[in-house]
Amino acid sequence: MVAHVLRLRLALLVGAARGEHAVRRVLALLASIAVTVAVCIAIIGLGSAPLPTAYTVLVLGAAATFLAFFLAPMLTGSPDQLDPRRFAPFAVDGRQLPWILALASLVSVPSLALIAVTACLVVVVVGAGAPVTISVLAGAVGVISTTVIARIGMALSAILLPERRSRELTVLITIPVLVVAFPVAAYFASLRWDGNVPSAVDAATTVVGFSPLAAPHALLFHIAAGETREAWVSGTIALASLVILLALWAYLVHRLRTVTERPYATRERSGLGWFGSLPANAFGAVAARSLVYWLRDRRYIVNFIVVPIAGVLTVFPLIVAGVPVWIAALVPVPLMALFFGWLPHNDVAYDSTALWIHIASGLRGLPDRLGRLVPVLLVSIPVLAIAVSVTLAFIAQWSLLLPLIGVAAALLLSALGMSSIASVVFPYAVSRPGDSPFQQPQRSSAHGSFGAAGTFLGALLFSAPTIWLFALTVTEGSQHAPATFWVGIITGVLVLIGGAAIGGAIFERSGERLMEFVETT
Repeated sequence: MVAHVLRLRLALLVGAARGEHAVRRVLALLASIAVTVAVCIAIIGLGSAPLPTAYTVLVLGAAATFLAFFLAPMLTGSPDQLDPRRFAPFAVDGRQLPWILALASLVSVPSLALIAVTACLVVVVVGAGAPVTISVLAGAVGVISTTVIARIGMALSAILLPERRSRELTVLITIPVLVVAFPVAAYFASLRWDGNVPSAVDAATTVVGFSPLAAPHALLFHIAAGETREAWVSGTIALASLVILLALWAYLVHRLRTVTERPYATRERSGLGWFGSLPANAFGAVAARSLVYWLRDRRYIVNFIVVPIAGVLTVFPLIVAGVPVWIAALVPVPLMALFFGWLPHNDVAYDSTALWIHIASGLRGLPDRLGRLVPVLLVSIPVLAIAVSVTLAFIAQWSLLLPLIGVAAALLLSALGMSSIASVVFPYAVSRPGDSPFQQPQRSSAHGSFGAAGTFLGALLFSAPTIWLFALTVTEGSQHAPATFWVGIITGVLVLIGGAAIGGAIFERSGERLMEFVETT
């Protein structure tokens, strides 16, 4: 049976190369080979580096690889060629199937690349003094653990996520990864090595080395450095983790084979798009419609593009005016947060004739107000996460991470709450769909300016305590950092909820007036 599954695995790989996308697959294979060779050369080059440096780079790299193998199936939504449910029609012993599939998973491009990279790592640690036998065994444990976690990721993706994965759902899964990964990468990239491992990186490496993420690889370096106690701890964690992963994989295979299965479907681009990815309720419907508008209408897209540019451009006048560079660099993030929250202050006007769907269906005001904010949040949160990371890396002041997040959250959420009120109280005419986003219609009164100005002033007023605490943190020290963070988060959430509730109540009582507005302007 093992030989049959391995032959099937090889046939699937060969068949994939001969499919309709053969050229693209061949190019992807060549790119994978090139990347693998480059990584192997880099790892071999670490053989001449100090052992602590090689330990830090390779252990953190092994942990990142472990997480990538686990998350990749959930992010890509690719069909699993070794899905246990595919073997249901065959007389396969359920007790043997998990181990057969785990062995067959070694016959894949990612697994072969992992084996090659791990072999180079073993060569490095053997050259540093580690015994060959133990090094090979530890490398094998690392490879098996990583391939098994990839199988677990595939199984969890099949159980928890729809097989007919859309691009929209992939975006929703990718955004949290981007928000977490980019600041971490920026933080480590900002550290100064000066020939030695920074203390923060060394502490992170120690923690990761004693975790299932990279315990087998840390074991190799502990042996090479003669650290017997640490080697025993890492080895125990590595073996225990492998046993737990194998047990979890066996349970997931049993569940997939015994639970009523869904019809198998390959990944397709067609479907309901955002409407199929978001909740099937009023909030999800409004959020999906808003996302379609915001991501396709150039009037919205221009707003998204202008905000980061405007935030960055504010630095130059401040520098010319004599403001210290590190203080001027702190301005764009709060300014971008304020502008992002200000964007939906006139969202009703952009609906044109689409507002009648909300009113005619008897939609409640709160789902309408909250659903309209989803596009801004999906775009602004990753952009602000990147901006915060770049700012702190540039000024090398990571102690300001919590207060800067607090200020950005207070301004963004407060402005969104105020926008939820302004868009139903003070809407004003905008360019029609298809018109230039820079073309604005003539207005007979300044009525609309009240909403735009009120959103700005309201957000600044509610965020004033957070801004004051942030200024104290910058001038007096980090003792005010936790207070700045929590005051900003709590203030922003309260204003957002309150603004959405008030705006929702006004929306329910102003349907006729809003319909008249969008029809006449």
